[in-house]
Amino acid sequence: MLARAAAVLLLALAGVALVPSLGGCGRVLEPENRPLDGCRRSCNARLSRNCSDAECARGCEFILDRILEKESDNVLACVGRTPRRCSDVVWADCAVRVGVHADGGPPVAPPLPEED
Repeated sequence: MLARAAAVLLLALAGVALVPSLGGCGRVLEPENRPLDGCRRSCNARLSRNCSDAECARGCEFILDRILEKESDNVLACVGRTPRRCSDVVWADCAVRVGVHADGGPPVAPPLPEED
């Protein structure tokens, strides 16, 4: 009986010692396949001469809707062809020039009839 109680106590102490070491594993459970991560990796690989890591991260945040529309490769290609640095203006300009947004959107509504 005493041996059984000692074994239970030993297992309890081992469990208490093990739990804090598992506390740092929260990052392991966070997915690494988020759309922004893929965009940042592609940007760093393709545009490392033009864009810093911070500019890639900001630009990918800026074009999140295009990433979800699967147009990130086209936006990155546009940013790479632009002679200017990776600024917000460049990212925005390239984002409106790809996909269904390339034509500028719907036409302007006709003017309202004038009242006499």
